[in-house]
Amino acid sequence: MGLFDILRGKRELKQPAPDRLFAMSTAYVDMDDTLHLKSTGEAAIVFQPLETADFDEIVRDMEEVVRSTGEETGTTVSVRDDEFDYRWMVLADPDMEDLVVGINAVSTAIQGGGYGDRLLAAVFAFRDDRQRPVYWIYNLKRGAFYPFAPGKGPQTRDNERELRLKAQIGATLPVEPELERWFPLWGIPI
Repeated sequence: MGLFDILRGKRELKQPAPDRLFAMSTAYVDMDDTLHLKSTGEAAIVFQPLETADFDEIVRDMEEVVRSTGEETGTTVSVRDDEFDYRWMVLADPDMEDLVVGINAVSTAIQGGGYGDRLLAAVFAFRDDRQRPVYWIYNLKRGAFYPFAPGKGPQTRDNERELRLKAQIGATLPVEPELERWFPLWGIPI
């Protein structure tokens, strides 16, 4: 009966808890201590831009908010488009909490403007003690993280390493349980 209510528009699908993103604020300490992953001081939110004045205004306003608060926090912001026509709003700050707050502010503004379906993910960049990249990707629609470890070749990934990271992080982060939803993001600009 609940499904028919949803289909007829009488009930909305349950959305992920927005505060799950903030788990990164404490998990990065465990990543550093236990997993020997160091934050690069960069994070990004990636979304599919929409060529409307309203959407452009929301994105510009968020850039301005991050820039103006960055004067106090030290956060910088840049915007890049990739070869797949996605836009990356890249935040740089040595303080992980500032990165998480900035990513949350941008995603909340886009969702609040009615464009939540345009959001793809938030990405937090790390390096291990051999300087190999590891990305923790937060699927905004699912409210869960998953590791992405690029492999040695172009557009390859190290699945074994990703599974090991999932096991090692334990309950510190809400990790996506369905491995088929661990989508690689190629060409991450951070």
